[in-house]
Amino acid sequence: MRAGTWLRRWDGDRARGPGERGERLVALLLRPASRPWQAVSLAVLLGICVSTSLRGNWGSDNAFVVKAADALLAGASPYEDKRFLYLPSAVVMAVPEALLPTPVLRWLLPVGISGLLAVGWWAALRLFSVPLRSRFAVGGFALFAIAYKPYVNLVLIGNWTAVSAAALPVALLLAHRRSWVGAGLVVGLAIACKPMLVPVGLLFVLARQWRGLAAAVLLPVAVSLAGALLMPSPTLFFTKTLPFLLGGQDAYALPWDASPIAVLPRLGVPEPVAVAVAFAGAAGGLWGAWRRWRRPDGTDEGQLRLVETACMVMLAAFLVSRPSFDHYLLVVLPLLLASGVRPGSMPRSPWFWLALTPQVVLLPWPSELAHKRRAFKDCATLCGLAILLARRALLSGRVTLEPVTTAGSPPRTEPECAATPAASASRTAF
Repeated sequence: MRAGTWLRRWDGDRARGPGERGERLVALLLRPASRPWQAVSLAVLLGICVSTSLRGNWGSDNAFVVKAADALLAGASPYEDKRFLYLPSAVVMAVPEALLPTPVLRWLLPVGISGLLAVGWWAALRLFSVPLRSRFAVGGFALFAIAYKPYVNLVLIGNWTAVSAAALPVALLLAHRRSWVGAGLVVGLAIACKPMLVPVGLLFVLARQWRGLAAAVLLPVAVSLAGALLMPSPTLFFTKTLPFLLGGQDAYALPWDASPIAVLPRLGVPEPVAVAVAFAGAAGGLWGAWRRWRRPDGTDEGQLRLVETACMVMLAAFLVSRPSFDHYLLVVLPLLLASGVRPGSMPRSPWFWLALTPQVVLLPWPSELAHKRRAFKDCATLCGLAILLARRALLSGRVTLEPVTTAGSPPRTEPECAATPAASASRTAF
C-alpha cells in the first residue's frame, strides 16, 4: 500500500472519532463466529471442567452443602457445622447431590457450575439482543473464562454463587419482557439456594412490582419452612449460624474476604473507620441506583437502566457483606460485559478494564499478593467497579443547552425546549 493511501485512511480513522470506531468494532464482533472458533471456545470451557475434575481440591465449598444434606439424611442438624451458612431450603436442594457417588459428582459438578455461568451469559446476551452465534457471544465467554481468574476459582470450589450468576440475568430478562412475577420466582429460587440476591428486592421496590417482590420473598420462605420441619434443631440457624455469619466468620475466611470492612483494618485502618467507609460507600451506591432508575435511556428500551440499577444494588451490598469473595463479581460482570454493545455503557470506558486488571490470569503479581493477601486486589476490583458505576449513575443526569435558531433571529439558547441529556463523561475504549 502506498504511503499516501495509508495516510488518508489513518486521517479518516482520526476524523471518525472513538465513538464511530467503537461502533465499527461492535459491528465486527456481532458477525457470526466461524465453526473453528466455536470449537475452540467449547474446547476451552471443557478443558477448564476436565482440569478441575482432575484436581484434588475440587468442590471444597460445595462439600459443606453436601455434608449438610448428609446430616439431614442421617437425622442430625445441618447447622451443627458452623460453616454451613445457607437457609434450610438449601439443605433440601442439596439432597440430590448427596445421593450421587463421589466419582460421579467429581465430573458433574464442574460441568454444572460452568453450565450455570453459561446460562447467565446467554440471558445477558438475549437481554441486549446479541446473536448467540456471534463472535462476541462465542469468543467473549471463552475469553472471559480463561482470562478472568475468579471464573476458574468458582468452577474449582463449586460455590453456589453460580446459581445467582445464572438467576440475575434471567430475572432481568424476564423483567424486561414485563414478566415481573416470573423474575420474582427466579430470584426467589436463587435465594432459596443461597441468599445472595436478597438486595435485588430493592429493584422490585423501585419498579413498584409488588407481586414480583412477593414471589421473591414467599418462595424461599416456604421452602425454608419445609426444610426446617424436616430437620432437628432448626433454631440453630438463628442462635449459631447467623451470629457466626454476621461476625464475618473467622480467621479461615479472612485471607479471602474482599470487603473493605475486612481489608482496610489489615492495612492499618481502625475497624470503626473501615466500617464507616464501607457503609458510606454502600449508601452512595444505593443512592446511585435510585438516581439511575429515575433516569430512562433514550438509546435503548430500558435494558441498560435495568442492568446498571441491579448491578449497582449488588455492588453496594458486596461492599458491606461479610465476607465478600472474588467470585461474587461473577453475578454482575456478565451483565456489564454484555451491555458493551450499547453506546455509553460502562465497558466502553477504559477505566472499566483497568478495574478488572488485578483479576487477569496472566498478569504477574508479587508472591505475597498471590495467596493469603489476594483479598487486597479483589477489594480493589470491587471498589473500582462500584465507584465507576456509581459515578455513571450520579453524573449522567446532567443536561446541556443546545442553541436553537429561528427564522430571522440570531442563534440563542432555549432551556425549556433544548435541554437534552449530556453524553456520558467516560471515554470510549473501543
